[in-house]
Amino acid sequence: MPPVDQNQRRRRGTGLIALDTDAASPGHTLFAPLTGGGEVYLVDLHGEPVHTWHLPYRPGRHARLLADGRLAYNGVLPGEQALFPMWHKYRGGVMLKAAADGTVLHEHRDPYQHHDAHHLDDGRILYTALEPLRGDRAAAVRGGVAGSEPDGTVWADTIKEVDADGTLLWSWRAADHLDPAGYPLHPDYSREHWPLINSVTPLADGNVLASLRSVSAVVVISRETGEVLWRTEPGTVSQQHDPTELENGNFLVFDNGVFRPGHDVPYSRVIEIDRNGGKVAWEYHDPARESFFAPFMGSAQRLPNGNTLVTDSPGGRIFEVTPDGYLCWEYVVPYFGSYQESEVRRLFPAEPNALFRAYRYPAEVLGSLAGGA
Repeated sequence: MPPVDQNQRRRRGTGLIALDTDAASPGHTLFAPLTGGGEVYLVDLHGEPVHTWHLPYRPGRHARLLADGRLAYNGVLPGEQALFPMWHKYRGGVMLKAAADGTVLHEHRDPYQHHDAHHLDDGRILYTALEPLRGDRAAAVRGGVAGSEPDGTVWADTIKEVDADGTLLWSWRAADHLDPAGYPLHPDYSREHWPLINSVTPLADGNVLASLRSVSAVVVISRETGEVLWRTEPGTVSQQHDPTELENGNFLVFDNGVFRPGHDVPYSRVIEIDRNGGKVAWEYHDPARESFFAPFMGSAQRLPNGNTLVTDSPGGRIFEVTPDGYLCWEYVVPYFGSYQESEVRRLFPAEPNALFRAYRYPAEVLGSLAGGA
């Protein structure tokens, strides 16, 4: 008998797990395995690949399709040193646009970029980056594990927007615009990174929506003044990811649930937050709450038919639910591998099939892909 595979995710089965064609939103799903060598896959509702890109960098989180069919991709800049133990896990550094055949058409590089880079159709890129805080400025950051700053440095978030030529158009610095007392790190978190912005996206009104994971807050930032115009009430979200603006003006959020106040059993959920009142207007969690828990990463996309595509990122699982919580499609990423950097392999020694985000696109996208080559 062959030995038992010790990777339980692979052992439980991969590929298409469930499909109700009458309920699922039609289209193809795009994703990039985080431990891959630069592969991006587009699969149909049956889990069959319909297109694959091969890019020269492993994913620095995720990929998206632009309106012209070209691929926006965030890759890991080779040869960089780790700023702190987790840096190689979520850094990027190469923000590129690629044709359907994988040809790189354009690159913007910033070695301090991490997590999110939102490519706009006109060539602009809105992205998160870091700057070092030292001395009194580092000491001003509240919370976290005392003394956990590497070499006394707290790396603080910045947000930048550049045009297609890489010219800086707009920037924002957490150290200038966030009150440390109002945005303290969770006491069990390292002080290496504050407030850990894992998502940044432009809003319809021109302002900027951002997710501050390590302080459990979603905020709207004024593009004009840099001030915080809106934030979630404390306790609404816990270590969340990927807030997006819906057509009705509400925000859809993947709420991870780590250190959720008032709950002794952790679980993840997807919620729609009423922007006006700040209350949860819609929520999905698994009927057995504890069976869906992503302690880090995750995303959600509202689909044209009203369903929601959910990415259980560390589990390599993508699924779709209807507004009443009926799971109608489920797919498990079949691509497993180890992280290249030794620092990350020590933290995550197993071979994950993790991804950061997935996106569903209509089937007509294949036509635009042909034109985008």
